[in-house]
Amino acid sequence: MQRIHLSKKSTHWFRATCVGAAALMLAACQGSSLGSLPGTSISGDQPPQTSGDVIGTGSVRVGLLLPLSGNSGSQSIGTVFRNSAELALSSFPNADVQLLVKDTGGTVEGGRSAAQSAIAEGAEFILGPIFSPAVSGAATVARSSGVPVVAFSTDTSVASSGVYLLSFLPAGDVKRIIGYAASQQKRSFAALIPDNTYGAVVEASFRQEVGRAGGRIVSIQRYKTTGGDTADLTAKAQSLAASAGQIDALFVPAGGGVPSLVVQTLTAAGANFGNIKILGSGQWDTQQMKSNPVLAGSWYPGPENSGFQTFAGRYKSTYNSVPPRNATLAYDGVTLAAGLVRSAGQQRFSRSVLTNRDGFIGIDGLFRFLSNGQNERGLAVYQMTGSSSQVVSPAPRDFRSAR
Repeated sequence: MQRIHLSKKSTHWFRATCVGAAALMLAACQGSSLGSLPGTSISGDQPPQTSGDVIGTGSVRVGLLLPLSGNSGSQSIGTVFRNSAELALSSFPNADVQLLVKDTGGTVEGGRSAAQSAIAEGAEFILGPIFSPAVSGAATVARSSGVPVVAFSTDTSVASSGVYLLSFLPAGDVKRIIGYAASQQKRSFAALIPDNTYGAVVEASFRQEVGRAGGRIVSIQRYKTTGGDTADLTAKAQSLAASAGQIDALFVPAGGGVPSLVVQTLTAAGANFGNIKILGSGQWDTQQMKSNPVLAGSWYPGPENSGFQTFAGRYKSTYNSVPPRNATLAYDGVTLAAGLVRSAGQQRFSRSVLTNRDGFIGIDGLFRFLSNGQNERGLAVYQMTGSSSQVVSPAPRDFRSAR
Protein backbone atom coordinates (compact mmCIF):
# COMPACT_ATOMS: atom_id res chain seq x y z
CA MET A 1 0.00 0.00 0.00
CA GLN A 2 1.12 3.51 -0.74
CA ARG A 3 1.28 5.83 2.23
CA ILE A 4 0.34 9.48 2.06
CA HIS A 5 1.14 11.69 5.02
CA LEU A 6 -1.86 13.52 6.41
CA SER A 7 0.36 16.12 8.08
CA LYS A 8 3.69 16.40 9.83
CA LYS A 9 2.14 14.55 12.74
CA SER A 10 2.09 10.81 12.99
CA THR A 11 -1.25 10.12 11.31
CA HIS A 12 -0.96 8.46 7.91
CA TRP A 13 -3.35 7.87 5.04
CA PHE A 14 -3.21 4.71 3.02
CA ARG A 15 -4.63 3.63 -0.26
CA ALA A 16 -6.47 0.47 0.68
CA THR A 17 -8.96 -2.01 -0.62
CA CYS A 18 -11.50 -2.68 2.11
CA VAL A 19 -13.72 -5.72 2.45
CA GLY A 20 -16.44 -5.73 -0.21
CA ALA A 21 -14.85 -2.91 -2.28
CA ALA A 22 -12.37 -3.08 -5.11
CA ALA A 23 -12.34 0.71 -5.50
CA LEU A 24 -9.64 2.91 -4.05
CA MET A 25 -10.55 4.06 -0.58
CA LEU A 26 -9.63 7.09 1.46
CA ALA A 27 -9.75 5.01 4.61
CA ALA A 28 -6.86 4.70 7.00
CA CYS A 29 -5.73 1.14 7.72
CA GLN A 30 -4.83 1.96 11.27
CA GLY A 31 -5.81 4.27 14.09
CA SER A 32 -4.71 7.81 14.84
CA SER A 33 -2.79 9.56 17.56
CA LEU A 34 -4.46 12.89 16.83
CA GLY A 35 -7.29 12.60 19.31
CA SER A 36 -10.01 10.40 20.73
CA LEU A 37 -10.68 6.88 19.52
CA PRO A 38 -12.90 6.42 16.47
CA GLY A 39 -16.53 6.68 17.47
CA THR A 40 -15.90 8.95 20.45
CA SER A 41 -18.49 11.69 20.37
CA ILE A 42 -17.26 15.27 20.63
CA SER A 43 -20.27 16.15 22.70
CA GLY A 44 -21.54 14.08 25.58
CA ASP A 45 -25.11 15.39 25.16
CA GLN A 46 -27.91 13.20 23.84
CA PRO A 47 -28.03 13.75 20.06
CA PRO A 48 -31.15 15.45 18.66
CA GLN A 49 -33.80 13.51 16.79
CA THR A 50 -33.32 13.09 13.06
CA SER A 51 -35.97 13.54 10.40
CA GLY A 52 -36.32 12.32 6.85
CA ASP A 53 -33.92 10.07 4.99
CA VAL A 54 -30.98 8.76 7.03
CA ILE A 55 -28.20 6.45 5.79
CA GLY A 56 -26.09 4.59 8.31
CA THR A 57 -26.20 4.25 12.09
CA GLY A 58 -22.90 5.79 13.20
CA SER A 59 -22.52 8.31 16.00
CA VAL A 60 -21.00 11.07 13.84
CA ARG A 61 -23.58 12.89 11.78
CA VAL A 62 -22.85 14.31 8.34
CA GLY A 63 -25.30 16.31 6.28
CA LEU A 64 -25.76 15.22 2.66
CA LEU A 65 -27.41 18.08 0.79
CA LEU A 66 -28.79 17.16 -2.64
CA PRO A 67 -31.41 18.36 -5.17
CA LEU A 68 -34.12 15.76 -4.67
CA SER A 69 -37.00 17.90 -5.90
CA GLY A 70 -37.43 20.49 -8.63
CA ASN A 71 -36.94 19.73 -12.31
CA SER A 72 -36.41 16.15 -13.39
CA GLY A 73 -32.74 16.68 -14.24
CA SER A 74 -31.99 17.95 -10.76
CA GLN A 75 -33.88 15.09 -9.15
CA SER A 76 -32.04 12.58 -11.30
CA ILE A 77 -28.55 13.77 -10.36
CA GLY A 78 -29.64 14.09 -6.74
CA THR A 79 -30.76 10.47 -6.72
CA VAL A 80 -27.51 9.31 -8.35
CA PHE A 81 -25.43 11.15 -5.75
CA ARG A 82 -27.54 9.72 -2.94
CA ASN A 83 -27.05 6.22 -4.32
CA SER A 84 -23.31 6.79 -4.62
CA ALA A 85 -23.14 7.99 -1.03
CA GLU A 86 -25.03 4.93 0.15
CA LEU A 87 -22.70 2.68 -1.84
CA ALA A 88 -19.67 4.35 -0.27
CA LEU A 89 -20.95 3.89 3.25
CA SER A 90 -21.77 0.22 2.61
CA SER A 91 -18.21 -0.25 1.35
CA PHE A 92 -16.59 1.18 4.46
CA PRO A 93 -16.56 -1.49 7.18
CA ASN A 94 -17.90 -0.28 10.53
CA ALA A 95 -18.07 3.35 9.45
CA ASP A 96 -19.07 5.46 12.44
CA VAL A 97 -21.03 7.85 10.23
CA GLN A 98 -24.69 8.66 9.81
CA LEU A 99 -25.72 10.59 6.70
CA LEU A 100 -28.60 13.04 7.07
CA VAL A 101 -30.02 13.42 3.57
CA LYS A 102 -31.63 16.82 2.98
CA ASP A 103 -33.29 18.20 -0.13
CA THR A 104 -32.05 21.55 -1.46
CA GLY A 105 -34.24 21.76 -4.55
CA GLY A 106 -31.16 23.29 -6.16
CA THR A 107 -31.99 26.77 -4.87
CA VAL A 108 -30.42 29.31 -2.52
CA GLU A 109 -33.25 29.06 -0.02
CA GLY A 110 -33.37 25.28 -0.35
CA GLY A 111 -29.65 25.07 0.40
CA ARG A 112 -30.03 27.35 3.41
CA SER A 113 -32.97 25.38 4.78
CA ALA A 114 -31.29 22.02 4.21
CA ALA A 115 -28.13 23.14 6.00
CA GLN A 116 -30.14 24.52 8.92
CA SER A 117 -32.00 21.23 9.26
CA ALA A 118 -28.84 19.10 9.09
CA ILE A 119 -26.94 21.23 11.60
CA ALA A 120 -29.92 21.36 13.97
CA GLU A 121 -29.92 17.55 13.91
CA GLY A 122 -26.26 17.40 14.87
CA ALA A 123 -24.32 17.40 11.58
CA GLU A 124 -20.63 18.20 12.16
CA PHE A 125 -19.79 18.21 8.48
CA ILE A 126 -21.73 18.86 5.27
CA LEU A 127 -21.36 17.15 1.89
CA GLY A 128 -22.97 18.97 -1.03
CA PRO A 129 -24.88 20.76 -2.37
CA ILE A 130 -24.33 20.20 -6.10
CA PHE A 131 -25.57 23.44 -7.69
CA SER A 132 -23.90 26.75 -6.89
CA PRO A 133 -27.03 28.64 -5.72
CA ALA A 134 -27.70 25.92 -3.13
CA VAL A 135 -24.03 25.92 -2.11
CA SER A 136 -24.24 29.68 -1.56
CA GLY A 137 -27.33 29.28 0.62
CA ALA A 138 -25.90 26.40 2.64
CA ALA A 139 -22.60 28.22 3.13
CA THR A 140 -24.19 31.15 4.93
CA VAL A 141 -25.65 28.84 7.57
CA ALA A 142 -22.67 26.50 7.84
CA ARG A 143 -20.14 29.31 8.14
CA SER A 144 -21.99 30.94 11.03
CA SER A 145 -22.22 27.55 12.76
CA GLY A 146 -18.57 26.64 12.20
CA VAL A 147 -19.49 23.54 10.17
CA PRO A 148 -17.23 22.86 7.16
CA VAL A 149 -18.76 22.15 3.76
CA VAL A 150 -17.39 19.97 0.97
CA ALA A 151 -19.56 20.82 -2.04
CA PHE A 152 -19.83 19.33 -5.53
CA SER A 153 -20.22 22.51 -7.60
CA THR A 154 -17.68 23.58 -10.25
CA ASP A 155 -18.43 27.28 -9.64
CA THR A 156 -15.37 28.62 -7.85
CA SER A 157 -17.20 31.81 -6.85
CA VAL A 158 -18.90 29.86 -4.04
CA ALA A 159 -15.63 28.47 -2.66
CA SER A 160 -14.06 30.03 0.41
CA SER A 161 -12.29 29.06 3.59
CA GLY A 162 -14.52 26.41 5.15
CA VAL A 163 -16.47 25.82 1.90
CA TYR A 164 -14.40 23.40 -0.18
CA LEU A 165 -15.10 22.12 -3.69
CA LEU A 166 -14.49 18.45 -4.47
CA SER A 167 -15.45 18.79 -8.13
CA PHE A 168 -13.19 18.85 -11.18
CA LEU A 169 -12.36 22.52 -11.70
CA PRO A 170 -11.59 24.12 -15.08
CA ALA A 171 -8.37 25.72 -13.84
CA GLY A 172 -7.00 22.30 -12.91
CA ASP A 173 -7.64 20.99 -16.42
CA VAL A 174 -5.86 23.97 -17.97
CA LYS A 175 -2.86 23.70 -15.67
CA ARG A 176 -2.35 20.03 -16.45
CA ILE A 177 -2.79 20.15 -20.22
CA ILE A 178 -0.77 23.32 -20.82
CA GLY A 179 1.97 22.09 -18.50
CA TYR A 180 2.17 18.79 -20.35
CA ALA A 181 2.14 20.46 -23.76
CA ALA A 182 5.00 22.71 -22.67
CA SER A 183 6.95 19.66 -21.47
CA GLN A 184 6.56 18.30 -25.03
CA GLN A 185 8.17 21.44 -26.47
CA LYS A 186 4.95 23.23 -27.43
CA ARG A 187 5.67 26.94 -27.20
CA SER A 188 3.21 28.89 -29.37
CA PHE A 189 -0.44 28.62 -28.38
CA ALA A 190 -3.84 29.68 -29.68
CA ALA A 191 -7.26 29.09 -28.16
CA LEU A 192 -10.93 28.94 -29.18
CA ILE A 193 -12.93 29.64 -26.05
CA PRO A 194 -16.69 29.98 -25.46
CA ASP A 195 -17.78 33.51 -24.61
CA ASN A 196 -19.45 32.66 -21.30
CA THR A 197 -18.64 32.31 -17.60
CA TYR A 198 -16.85 29.00 -18.12
CA GLY A 199 -14.85 30.53 -20.92
CA ALA A 200 -13.79 33.48 -18.77
CA VAL A 201 -12.40 31.14 -16.09
CA VAL A 202 -10.64 29.00 -18.68
CA GLU A 203 -9.15 31.98 -20.48
CA ALA A 204 -7.70 33.45 -17.29
CA SER A 205 -6.10 30.11 -16.45
CA PHE A 206 -4.87 29.65 -20.03
CA ARG A 207 -3.10 33.00 -20.01
CA GLN A 208 -1.55 32.26 -16.63
CA GLU A 209 -0.34 28.77 -17.49
CA VAL A 210 1.10 29.68 -20.89
CA GLY A 211 3.01 32.50 -19.23
CA ARG A 212 4.19 30.20 -16.46
CA ALA A 213 5.45 27.72 -19.06
CA GLY A 214 7.39 30.43 -20.91
CA GLY A 215 5.19 30.13 -23.99
CA ARG A 216 3.51 32.77 -26.12
CA ILE A 217 -0.12 33.27 -27.07
CA VAL A 218 -0.61 33.93 -30.77
CA SER A 219 -4.38 34.29 -30.73
CA ILE A 220 -7.45 33.85 -28.53
CA GLN A 221 -10.81 33.69 -30.28
CA ARG A 222 -14.03 33.86 -28.25
CA TYR A 223 -17.18 32.49 -29.84
CA LYS A 224 -20.85 32.75 -28.96
CA THR A 225 -23.30 29.89 -29.28
CA THR A 226 -27.06 30.23 -29.26
CA GLY A 227 -28.87 26.93 -29.20
CA GLY A 228 -27.40 24.84 -32.00
CA ASP A 229 -26.15 27.81 -34.03
CA THR A 230 -22.44 27.31 -34.79
CA ALA A 231 -22.02 30.22 -37.21
CA ASP A 232 -19.88 32.31 -34.86
CA LEU A 233 -17.76 29.31 -33.87
CA THR A 234 -17.13 28.54 -37.55
CA ALA A 235 -16.23 32.17 -38.29
CA LYS A 236 -13.79 32.35 -35.38
CA ALA A 237 -12.19 29.05 -36.39
CA GLN A 238 -11.76 30.34 -39.94
CA SER A 239 -10.09 33.48 -38.62
CA LEU A 240 -7.45 31.30 -36.95
CA ALA A 241 -6.46 29.69 -40.23
CA ALA A 242 -4.28 32.66 -41.23
CA SER A 243 -2.14 32.26 -38.09
CA ALA A 244 -2.11 28.45 -38.04
CA GLY A 245 1.46 28.40 -39.30
CA GLN A 246 2.59 30.33 -36.22
CA ILE A 247 1.23 27.93 -33.60
CA ASP A 248 2.12 24.45 -32.43
CA ALA A 249 -0.79 23.97 -29.98
CA LEU A 250 -4.47 24.88 -30.23
CA PHE A 251 -6.57 24.79 -27.06
CA VAL A 252 -10.27 23.96 -27.53
CA PRO A 253 -11.72 23.30 -24.05
CA ALA A 254 -15.39 22.80 -24.99
CA GLY A 255 -16.58 19.26 -25.53
CA GLY A 256 -19.40 17.80 -27.61
CA GLY A 257 -19.20 18.59 -31.30
CA VAL A 258 -17.09 21.73 -30.94
CA PRO A 259 -13.56 20.29 -31.33
CA SER A 260 -14.33 18.22 -34.44
CA LEU A 261 -16.08 21.19 -36.07
CA VAL A 262 -13.04 23.35 -35.35
CA VAL A 263 -10.65 20.81 -36.87
CA GLN A 264 -12.83 20.35 -39.95
CA THR A 265 -13.22 24.09 -40.42
CA LEU A 266 -9.50 24.78 -40.13
CA THR A 267 -8.68 21.91 -42.49
CA ALA A 268 -11.14 23.23 -45.07
CA ALA A 269 -9.52 26.67 -44.71
CA GLY A 270 -6.15 25.19 -45.58
CA ALA A 271 -4.57 24.92 -42.13
CA ASN A 272 -1.79 22.35 -41.88
CA PHE A 273 -2.20 20.20 -38.76
CA GLY A 274 1.10 18.45 -39.22
CA ASN A 275 2.76 20.54 -36.49
CA ILE A 276 -0.30 21.54 -34.45
CA LYS A 277 -1.43 19.57 -31.40
CA ILE A 278 -5.08 20.00 -30.41
CA LEU A 279 -5.53 20.32 -26.64
CA GLY A 280 -8.78 19.71 -24.79
CA SER A 281 -10.23 19.67 -21.29
CA GLY A 282 -12.05 17.24 -19.03
CA GLN A 283 -15.18 17.90 -21.11
CA TRP A 284 -13.61 15.66 -23.74
CA ASP A 285 -13.87 12.60 -21.51
CA THR A 286 -16.85 11.04 -23.31
CA GLN A 287 -17.08 7.93 -25.45
CA GLN A 288 -18.60 9.96 -28.29
CA MET A 289 -15.51 12.15 -28.51
CA LYS A 290 -13.04 9.30 -27.96
CA SER A 291 -14.49 7.43 -30.93
CA ASN A 292 -14.26 10.42 -33.29
CA PRO A 293 -11.41 9.78 -35.78
CA VAL A 294 -11.15 13.51 -36.55
CA LEU A 295 -9.68 14.04 -33.06
CA ALA A 296 -7.09 11.25 -33.23
CA GLY A 297 -3.78 12.43 -31.79
CA SER A 298 -5.31 15.16 -29.63
CA TRP A 299 -4.55 15.43 -25.91
CA TYR A 300 -6.85 16.09 -22.97
CA PRO A 301 -6.57 15.85 -19.15
CA GLY A 302 -8.63 13.69 -16.86
CA PRO A 303 -8.56 11.30 -13.90
CA GLU A 304 -7.34 7.79 -14.50
CA ASN A 305 -10.29 5.57 -15.38
CA SER A 306 -9.64 2.32 -13.53
CA GLY A 307 -11.25 3.50 -10.30
CA PHE A 308 -14.33 4.80 -12.07
CA GLN A 309 -14.78 1.61 -14.05
CA THR A 310 -14.77 -0.45 -10.86
CA PHE A 311 -17.18 1.98 -9.20
CA ALA A 312 -19.49 2.03 -12.24
CA GLY A 313 -19.65 -1.76 -12.26
CA ARG A 314 -20.64 -1.89 -8.60
CA TYR A 315 -23.15 0.92 -9.06
CA LYS A 316 -24.81 -0.83 -12.00
CA SER A 317 -25.00 -4.15 -10.18
CA THR A 318 -26.60 -2.42 -7.18
CA TYR A 319 -28.93 0.10 -8.84
CA ASN A 320 -29.31 -1.37 -12.34
CA SER A 321 -28.19 1.77 -14.13
CA VAL A 322 -24.94 3.31 -15.37
CA PRO A 323 -23.78 6.27 -13.26
CA PRO A 324 -22.62 9.56 -14.80
CA ARG A 325 -18.92 10.34 -14.60
CA ASN A 326 -19.27 12.80 -11.70
CA ALA A 327 -21.12 10.35 -9.43
CA THR A 328 -17.75 9.49 -7.89
CA LEU A 329 -17.75 12.87 -6.16
CA ALA A 330 -20.42 11.74 -3.70
CA TYR A 331 -18.66 8.40 -3.17
CA ASP A 332 -15.33 10.07 -2.44
CA GLY A 333 -16.94 12.69 -0.24
CA VAL A 334 -18.56 10.09 2.01
CA THR A 335 -15.42 7.97 2.08
CA LEU A 336 -13.40 11.05 3.03
CA ALA A 337 -15.77 11.80 5.91
CA ALA A 338 -15.74 8.19 7.14
CA GLY A 339 -11.95 8.02 6.88
CA LEU A 340 -11.49 11.23 8.86
CA VAL A 341 -13.84 9.99 11.57
CA ARG A 342 -11.87 6.78 11.83
CA SER A 343 -8.42 8.34 11.81
CA ALA A 344 -8.40 11.95 12.98
CA GLY A 345 -10.28 11.88 16.28
CA GLN A 346 -11.64 15.20 17.49
CA GLN A 347 -9.71 17.06 14.79
CA ARG A 348 -11.51 15.08 12.08
CA PHE A 349 -13.11 18.02 10.27
CA SER A 350 -10.71 20.78 11.30
CA ARG A 351 -9.28 23.16 8.72
CA SER A 352 -5.74 21.85 9.24
CA VAL A 353 -6.82 18.27 8.53
CA LEU A 354 -9.00 19.11 5.52
CA THR A 355 -6.33 21.29 3.92
CA ASN A 356 -3.28 19.14 4.63
CA ARG A 357 -0.90 19.66 1.75
CA ASP A 358 -0.32 15.98 1.01
CA GLY A 359 -4.00 15.49 0.27
CA PHE A 360 -6.04 12.31 -0.14
CA ILE A 361 -6.54 9.53 -2.67
CA GLY A 362 -10.01 8.63 -3.89
CA ILE A 363 -11.60 6.78 -6.78
CA ASP A 364 -10.48 9.53 -9.15
CA GLY A 365 -6.97 9.72 -7.74
CA LEU A 366 -5.07 12.35 -5.82
CA PHE A 367 -6.73 15.55 -4.57
CA ARG A 368 -6.29 18.22 -1.94
CA PHE A 369 -8.26 21.21 -0.74
CA LEU A 370 -6.73 24.67 -0.81
CA SER A 371 -7.24 27.31 1.88
CA ASN A 372 -9.45 29.34 -0.49
CA GLY A 373 -11.87 26.41 -0.89
CA GLN A 374 -10.72 25.34 -4.34
CA ASN A 375 -8.83 22.13 -5.01
CA GLU A 376 -5.94 20.59 -6.87
CA ARG A 377 -6.11 17.16 -8.46
CA GLY A 378 -3.57 14.75 -9.84
CA LEU A 379 -4.72 14.27 -13.44
CA ALA A 380 -3.48 12.07 -16.25
CA VAL A 381 -3.10 13.21 -19.86
CA TYR A 382 -4.78 11.13 -22.57
CA GLN A 383 -4.31 10.94 -26.31
CA MET A 384 -7.26 10.29 -28.59
CA THR A 385 -6.80 7.26 -30.83
CA GLY A 386 -9.88 7.64 -33.01
CA SER A 387 -11.68 4.77 -31.28
CA SER A 388 -10.75 5.32 -27.62
CA SER A 389 -7.99 7.06 -25.67
CA GLN A 390 -4.74 6.07 -24.03
CA VAL A 391 -2.66 7.52 -21.22
CA VAL A 392 0.42 9.39 -22.42
CA SER A 393 1.27 10.91 -19.04
CA PRO A 394 0.10 9.08 -15.88
CA ALA A 395 -1.54 10.88 -13.00
CA PRO A 396 0.92 11.68 -10.19
CA ARG A 397 0.74 9.63 -7.00
CA ASP A 398 1.75 12.50 -4.75
CA PHE A 399 1.85 16.27 -5.04
CA ARG A 400 5.61 16.38 -4.75
CA SER A 401 5.89 14.69 -8.15
CA ALA A 402 2.90 16.49 -9.71
CA ARG A 403 3.65 18.81 -12.60
